Amino acid sequence: MRPFTQHTGIAAFLLRDNIDTDQIIPSREMKTVSKTGLKDGLFAGQRYISGRVINPKFVLNQPPFTDATILISGKNFGCGSSREHAVWALKDFGIRAVIAESFGEIFYNNCIRNGILAAQMRASQIETLNNTVSIDLPNQTIDGQPFDIPAGDKATLIEGLDAIAVTLKEKAKIDAFFAKDEIKFGWKYN
Repeated sequence: MRPFTQHTGIAAFLLRDNIDTDQIIPSREMKTVSKTGLKDGLFAGQRYISGRVINPKFVLNQPPFTDATILISGKNFGCGSSREHAVWALKDFGIRAVIAESFGEIFYNNCIRNGILAAQMRASQIETLNNTVSIDLPNQTIDGQPFDIPAGDKATLIEGLDAIAVTLKEKAKIDAFFAKDEIKFGWKYN
């Protein structure tokens, strides 16, 4: 994964509450188990009118938001089913961060594990953001305003680690455990 430290980008506002994962990527758009090839399905129910005709009123279809790397929303973003495809579609579109008042728990974890910052801010803070936003993860600020993030999630993003890489940071301890275990219970290793 690409490390996330500082990022400045175009921010698209989708200020609604309870945007669920089926809105982020409808199940009919999940045609792959790959992490790529999903960007066209992102918000397909809103980005397109009948068939695949572009909806000119939807924010991600309007310049400069076609190049957005930050998405700003309301409460409970990413609620609903635990489909990781929702995060993959955001990432495939080019989204590096989602800023919202709150997140669905599984969606939040999927974001972190896939290198997308899910930053929680109060509505009063979100109201001050503009179409270009600067994020400084090491200092935990968005346009100079503080936000909270668990230390482990922050480290995962800054170091650009996936779940396996986080585990492998403890490789020496894991190897030491197995060496000691093999001495005690050698029969398990034959």
